[in-house]
Amino acid sequence: MDSDSGKTKAIVIGAGMGGLASAIRLAAAGYGVTVLERGAAPGGKARAFPTAGGPIDAGPVDAGPVDAGPVDAGPTVLTLRAVFDDLFALNGERLDDHVTLVPQPVLARHFWPDGSTLDLTPDRDTNTEAIRALSGPREAAAFLRFDTLAQSLYEAFRGPVIQSPRPDLAAIARAALRQPRLWPALLPGVSLDRLLRFYFRDPRLIQLFGRYATYVGGRPAHSPAVLSLVWRAEAQGVWGVQGGMHSLAAALAALGERMGVTFHYATAARRILRQNDRVSAVQTDTGRSLPCAVCIFNGDPAALTTGLLGDALPRVAPAKPSLSAQVWAFAATPGGPAADALLHHNLFFTADPATEFGPIGRGETPKAQTLYICAEDRLTPARGTGPERFEIILNAPALTSPALRQSTEDKDLCRTRTFQQLQAMGLTFDALPPLSSLTTPSDFATAFPASQGALYGATPEGTMATFTRPTARTALAGLYLAGGGTHPGAGVPMAALSARHAVAAIMQDRISASTSPPTATRGGMSTASPTTGRARSRS
Repeated sequence: MDSDSGKTKAIVIGAGMGGLASAIRLAAAGYGVTVLERGAAPGGKARAFPTAGGPIDAGPVDAGPVDAGPVDAGPTVLTLRAVFDDLFALNGERLDDHVTLVPQPVLARHFWPDGSTLDLTPDRDTNTEAIRALSGPREAAAFLRFDTLAQSLYEAFRGPVIQSPRPDLAAIARAALRQPRLWPALLPGVSLDRLLRFYFRDPRLIQLFGRYATYVGGRPAHSPAVLSLVWRAEAQGVWGVQGGMHSLAAALAALGERMGVTFHYATAARRILRQNDRVSAVQTDTGRSLPCAVCIFNGDPAALTTGLLGDALPRVAPAKPSLSAQVWAFAATPGGPAADALLHHNLFFTADPATEFGPIGRGETPKAQTLYICAEDRLTPARGTGPERFEIILNAPALTSPALRQSTEDKDLCRTRTFQQLQAMGLTFDALPPLSSLTTPSDFATAFPASQGALYGATPEGTMATFTRPTARTALAGLYLAGGGTHPGAGVPMAALSARHAVAAIMQDRISASTSPPTATRGGMSTASPTTGRARSRS
């Protein structure tokens, strides 16, 4: 109990989207909540950098710094906004009173090297006609069939998987029996790429819809076909966040503060302590121990099972990691024929996906990569002149061996390839960004311990990947998980939903404990041996 407030103490490690949502839900449930965040601001991977500088001091600066304000260097796509409406409603507030969300009439604009383009929208009929114009009537009819399948998968999985504390295989089986149309996407070994080839003949459409595997960190030819439902989750609607995704994180932190949550930034968790076989405290990097009855860890679960926070959980080998990325975050003035065509979300595809995902599968950085570009200042058609803020994301392998560490020369090569490819497709910039504007898998591995640089937790590749992701409860009483590395998976709304599952598990366990007779338990304060270096939480 908190002696000052009489509230049960809870500690959240990490102020990423899962940690912020956990803190808010715990506060609404009556806990006294403290959040430990190793970074200087909330958000975790929803980070921002000043456009006049960058996250890394390395390499020559080819362009003078342009200060256009902070630019996102993490997730940019917001879907399922109701998840965040619910968080503000817990305190009797409205999301729209604190964050400006702009619905995007076009989900994304897609560019190919042959000069063709395609816009996808939330409207099924509009998409059908756009695909008809791009690829002809056969592909338009194929899209209608694929879209129907994806919608059915989304509806079948929403309750038993996304909204459930753990995937319910029996409920999924019942849904499949009722809807035979789902069977092709649920057969073991059927990849998303294989499913798409069953529907489409145009390689551009196979490439486009295959990209939804990468949204959760997988390669299309190795990820299960059921991930086609990600398309329908996005088609429910995409919102842009005025000021960037980090503004949403800041608003959630402010909501938590209004609800009584205490935040300690630039404060890393070093060790989770236990007594009587349950969590008892969290030790910070200053050596201070903060007692707690429950702890939610918002970081890569491997940080717990590889001993980075002491011996709270048994040691196990980390799971195969998801994809990582190379991320540019900078400001510049765009030019060329494609400059005026840019929307908020854009994809510049390679001519052949095999040149991208083949090398990634071998742990190599591809020579040709599809480029996602968020033009942050194009939330609405009206925009000013001069420098704009851009984030460019390229898929890359996680660091599964020391040999994959990025060097300065690799960063320079990444810059050359990135901007030469864009120039070939009609998009130029008045100056190339400095190498300090690039974040590599090595940088992500440093920022988020035990992640191996992966951005989405364990890989989604494999038939049963969805069902083997860690859930909220751990083997240690009082210790719970939240974040994109846990169920229901990667993505901003999914990370926030994981907090709902974690706090629900806490409340259920609290009720169970209060109705159970007292028993003798083995005790003793944990005295785990120091780990190498300072073990810090992944925010």
